[in-house]
Amino acid sequence: MSVSSEQRLKEGGLAETVKVVIQALLIALVIRTLLFQPFSIPSGSMKGTLLVGDYLFVSQFSYGYSRYSLPLSLPLFSGRIFGAEPKRGDVVVFALPREPSTDYIKRVIGLPGDRIQMIGGLLHINGVAVKRDRIGDFFDDENGSTVRRWRETLPDGVSYEVLDLQDNNFLDNTQEYVVPAGHYFMMGDNRDNSMDSRVQSAVGYVPFENIIGKAQIIFLSIGDGKSAWQIWNWPWSMRWGRLFTIIR
Repeated sequence: MSVSSEQRLKEGGLAETVKVVIQALLIALVIRTLLFQPFSIPSGSMKGTLLVGDYLFVSQFSYGYSRYSLPLSLPLFSGRIFGAEPKRGDVVVFALPREPSTDYIKRVIGLPGDRIQMIGGLLHINGVAVKRDRIGDFFDDENGSTVRRWRETLPDGVSYEVLDLQDNNFLDNTQEYVVPAGHYFMMGDNRDNSMDSRVQSAVGYVPFENIIGKAQIIFLSIGDGKSAWQIWNWPWSMRWGRLFTIIR
């Protein structure tokens, strides 16, 4: 084989490799933009539903698409396309209204037009106290403590667990919030340790446009403060029982 033939073969092989890489990147971009976005839990505001070190898939298609569905939140269009409204009780990821480059994850508690208030640590929706039943304490493996836990059931039947660190926390008694049209009221399940819509100066009401997607499934969960890339720690730090857990 001549030198020129070998050169052409090498160039052809390089071109094919570049083509495959570009195709793979495009497929990954489409999946991330239109289907599922990975998201990791950095704080304890959603304990005991979600733990620090949980890695989730968030479905982009559940509520349609806005600019915040795009990489870098590119302002290619305004509003939402193929929009479907969140339901009360959904766990969602959204772009923080006052700092859209920051993503938060909380539970939808109030829909447009709802009146939301905390009275004595008990959630009220439209003037009616939400049903709450005491269940066994939650063991926090981050600090080795136990926390009081309740099962809260929303008016439409959605049920989930909430934590209450202490009585008379500063967010246990609030004003009555009236959710504006086109907005949603978000709260963390770890009620005494969540910066959410109750803090109007920090989070406030979340516009529909800012909602990125619905948290669907935990695909990885790493405890003990370890990073996911430290695979040599997986046998000891992986929370095996949380893998492929559906988020409710």
